[in-house]
Amino acid sequence: MIRLAIQSKGRLNEESLRLLKDSGIDVDDTKRKFIGKASDFPLELLYLRDDDIPGVVADGAADLGIVGFNEVSETGADVKVIRRLGFGRCRLSLAVPKIVDYNGLDWFQGRSIATSYPSILNRFLSEKGISAEIREIKGSVEIAPAAGIADAIFDIVSSGGTLVSNGLKEVESVLESEAVLVCGNDVTEDKQEIINSVLFRFDAVRESRGKKYILMNIPSDRVDEAMLLLPSMRSPTVMPLALDGWSSIHSVVDDAELWRTVESLKRIGAEGILILNLDKVID
Repeated sequence: MIRLAIQSKGRLNEESLRLLKDSGIDVDDTKRKFIGKASDFPLELLYLRDDDIPGVVADGAADLGIVGFNEVSETGADVKVIRRLGFGRCRLSLAVPKIVDYNGLDWFQGRSIATSYPSILNRFLSEKGISAEIREIKGSVEIAPAAGIADAIFDIVSSGGTLVSNGLKEVESVLESEAVLVCGNDVTEDKQEIINSVLFRFDAVRESRGKKYILMNIPSDRVDEAMLLLPSMRSPTVMPLALDGWSSIHSVVDDAELWRTVESLKRIGAEGILILNLDKVID
């Protein structure tokens, strides 16, 4: 049995539970408890505040944690990032009031900056040779300039909408973040086997996201042209049809390239094109 710590609520909670469910690790979340147990996998879930997760994993109270990389960086906990999970993407940025005529980092010299991430900010300012007062605030950091608490803020930015609604503008991006899977440095052999199984499942789910399975019929004399248009994990599958002179091609296409690829295939004679969602991809 291993224990996985995830955020009890907030932006990473739902995505973490979705990843587990898609990986065949189903935890009953209808009756929220401090600890939940998977019904068909040797795993317990520990629901915590996001900033507590790195320390709990480092101390060994949990074997794994899903948490934002920003929290790992802020706490400095002795954990290993074993997977970047591709969701919860954001950045930690400096922002100032819209009315400020900002012309570079020197603007922050002697200013006050409100943040919930003082360690990351302090390291950044030290590296850049900036002397500023850091005012630590828990929550609602974006109101600090308007409330006269600080001259600027250092906070999480996703879309930037919150900054705009509070009369702020992003001026310096400091740290790119996303959800990561972390583990401690003292894992037993038995637990490592379970962790390897978790990684195998997570990888299969993540590989399938953002991809589509595509099938089509095409004149056999256009197969070589189609092969040049189609990416795949190794090579597209080509099979002859019962109808003489025709073949079927199967491949995997990234969502971002899907429609461009389909239009190109149609131009060289492909027809009967089927596009299917992928559930898992296992290398």
